[in-house]
Amino acid sequence: MQPDSFAPDSPGAVLRLVRSGQASSRSDIARITHVSASTAATRVEALIDIGLLHETGAGRSRGGRRPRRLELRTDAGVVAAADLGANHATLALFDFGGALLEERSLPMDIADGPERVLGWVVEQVRALRTASDAPLAGLTVGVPGPVDFRAGRVVSPSRMPGWNGADVPALTKALVDVPVLVENDANLMALGEFSAAPDGCEHLVFLKAGSGIGCGVIASGALHRGARGAAGDISHAPVSDQQDVPCSCGRNGCLDAVASGAALARKLAEAGFDVQGTAGVVEIAKNAEPVSARMFRDAGRATADVLATIVNFFNPDTLVLGGQLSQAEPYVASIRSTLYERCLPMAVEKLTITPSRAGRRTGVIGGGQLMLEHLFDPNRVNALAQA
Repeated sequence: MQPDSFAPDSPGAVLRLVRSGQASSRSDIARITHVSASTAATRVEALIDIGLLHETGAGRSRGGRRPRRLELRTDAGVVAAADLGANHATLALFDFGGALLEERSLPMDIADGPERVLGWVVEQVRALRTASDAPLAGLTVGVPGPVDFRAGRVVSPSRMPGWNGADVPALTKALVDVPVLVENDANLMALGEFSAAPDGCEHLVFLKAGSGIGCGVIASGALHRGARGAAGDISHAPVSDQQDVPCSCGRNGCLDAVASGAALARKLAEAGFDVQGTAGVVEIAKNAEPVSARMFRDAGRATADVLATIVNFFNPDTLVLGGQLSQAEPYVASIRSTLYERCLPMAVEKLTITPSRAGRRTGVIGGGQLMLEHLFDPNRVNALAQA
């Protein structure tokens, strides 16, 4: 992570203090940043002038006159997030305080290609805008494939035909003139879960087990992408005893080809089950039929074999199981038992293994948080205040 390049009493730093709840008045800002009352007032006025702060009511007195309370202008703008899956999308609108204003889930085919899908996303975001009169300030798009976040490009996705190298921000900004971010869906889900995690959680791993398999990592309270954005991509980790199973990447025995929802749908169909996609796989799991139950247990064990290496190496305090397969009890039970069998006792002694708290909203919550952090980055706020 690059060191912060802003002064601790800059407008951007002051806004961060108010957003985090550390400061709620001009006197708080002066005390925390060790500046004069007049300097604190100047920073606050700059933020009020650009429409990001306002003063409301009376705050708590520390002796003398009660100060005016500073608050973020949550109605100053809205941000949108789209979490794209293989065959569906969840879209949501949030105010500047991160409150959910509107949400919808709709069928969508990622194989339609970036131009068509992103055009459809923009149409849906415009429809969501009816939930607020505030201007749209940004859009985050989550995709079910690897992403070079800095470049804004999708990189060699296995289930997104036509998307390799797609410059999502450029394609989308041609349709809507606001900042656009693109991120891997599992990373956004990790961010969404972390925002709802209990106090004390600093290191979190999110497993997204749906039609494909992905993983997002929160390290010391921040999303860990790695050097190029490949951190957490476990979909092509090899499964030792499955080398006869071909994968779309050209290799054999990858976790995605062995234990994903798409892989289970294929295996169940070969076994004579009438199954339609990952949702159908989950429905079959609910019936506890012996042949299917064994398949789910095997898939859970293969997934946990890969996760065990992550848990031993990274030592998270929380592992969140999300995606449609997390609703299949044999799959989840197998993951739990295998992890406790394969991991070091110290690594799992206090490990919390929990289902997703936000469910299908997890990705869009993370997308909204990512955009808000981008918009309120202190360096960006400082530039706006000086314009």
